[in-house]
Amino acid sequence: MTVETPITALWPAPSRASLDDAALTDRYGRADRPHLRVNFVTSVDGAVTVDGYSAGLSGEPDKRVFRLLRMLCDGLVVGGGTMRHERYRPLRLDERRRAWRQEHGLPECPTLVVVSGSANLDPTHPALADAPVRPIVLTHAAATPPTGLTDVADLVECGDDRVDLDAGLAELRRRGLGQLLCEGGPHLFGALTAADLVDEVCLTVAPLLAGAGPGRITAGEPSPVRHLPLRHVLAAADGGLLLRYARD
Repeated sequence: MTVETPITALWPAPSRASLDDAALTDRYGRADRPHLRVNFVTSVDGAVTVDGYSAGLSGEPDKRVFRLLRMLCDGLVVGGGTMRHERYRPLRLDERRRAWRQEHGLPECPTLVVVSGSANLDPTHPALADAPVRPIVLTHAAATPPTGLTDVADLVECGDDRVDLDAGLAELRRRGLGQLLCEGGPHLFGALTAADLVDEVCLTVAPLLAGAGPGRITAGEPSPVRHLPLRHVLAAADGGLLLRYARD
């Protein structure tokens, strides 16, 4: 049996007691209105990857919250390049998390939503072809999807020559996907920030110095600075910090 690394609360209500899954679920929860949450992990010096992949930054506590946030969402939003590079697998949850969703009136698994300006996605990619729930691809009218993509996913055109994220999220919510979780990559995060669509950021700070080279968790064109209040600080026994920022 795997022993979980303890996670405790530092702020706003400090406690030395280890938080179980029920306590973590209460702290993250689901919003009472349409909501876009972004989840990332970074090193102390701001790196988004180690050796080219985010897995090098993610310890067991981060993976635990990662799985919890997937359980809580209606739709998991990810850029097409990140899905390929990070080798996404079909979006399935374990039995315990599927049971929690059923108890709360949710489908057993969330819907995978892939954002791709080109729509050049491999229809045989496991995250698409083997998905337990038919995925959605957000793209635009000028994109040229490959043969077979519409056999495994719903294509939603948002915009004429670039993806209109505001319109795309509105369509997802029209389909009942009100609680959205974005796992990146950095360019998608940057575009969502520029469009002022980010309601919450969950950030794990890994106790690592990655050094020069890797990029930040956000990329793309500059956008206005926006205030995002801190909501909680959790500490993992491995030295990592789990931070949650959200709009009022």
